[in-house]
Amino acid sequence: MDVKKSKTGTELFVEITGRIDSVTAPQLHEILTDSIDGIKSLVLDFAKVDYVSSAGLRVLLNTLKIMNKAGGSMVVRHPHQDVMDVFVMTGFDNILTIEE
Repeated sequence: MDVKKSKTGTELFVEITGRIDSVTAPQLHEILTDSIDGIKSLVLDFAKVDYVSSAGLRVLLNTLKIMNKAGGSMVVRHPHQDVMDVFVMTGFDNILTIEE
């Protein structure tokens, strides 16, 4: 997994490449939690994410809770169809803000 971040004011754009699984999810969790202090808009670009496990879903849910508690927003953009299928099967399409 590769993560690239860019920040503009209180917006953080995060481009993720690869798999988010039980091995990489802790790394993503650490990157996100270390980066979102003071952020009001978090955009996660999932165009290059080809797999998300339950561990990855937990990271997304925890990050969303942090953003909501801080009065911010989180958007998942351009999920690959396989990832979108996981979101639909797990009901995450109803929890996350997803922009295709």
